[in-house]
Amino acid sequence: MDEHLTMHPTEGVRSMEDKMREYGFHVNPKRIRRLFRIMDYNAVYQRKNLSKLGAREYIKPYLLRGLNIDRPNQVWCTDIAYIPMKKGFLYLTAIMDV
Repeated sequence: MDEHLTMHPTEGVRSMEDKMREYGFHVNPKRIRRLFRIMDYNAVYQRKNLSKLGAREYIKPYLLRGLNIDRPNQVWCTDIAYIPMKKGFLYLTAIMDV
C-alpha cells in the first residue's frame, strides 16, 4: 500500500480497496481506513488563504515599499516546500537574492 500511495498520492479508500482486491486481498473500507491511520496517511486540505486580510495583530507592514534595490545582497527572500517521499516528507528550502 505504501509503495502504491507514493506513486499515486491522490487515491483514497475506495480506489485502494479496488487495488487491494486486484492483488487478491479480501478487504473492506473499514480495514483500509484503519491501515491508513496506522500509516499516518491523512488527507491534505486547503488551508486558510493567508493573502486575504485577517486580524489586525497579524498584519505586518511591507518593509520594502519605497526602498531602492540597486545592488546584490540587499534583499533576500525564502520559500519552503515539502515533497512527499516513501516515508514522510522532504522539506525543500530556497533562499533567493532579489
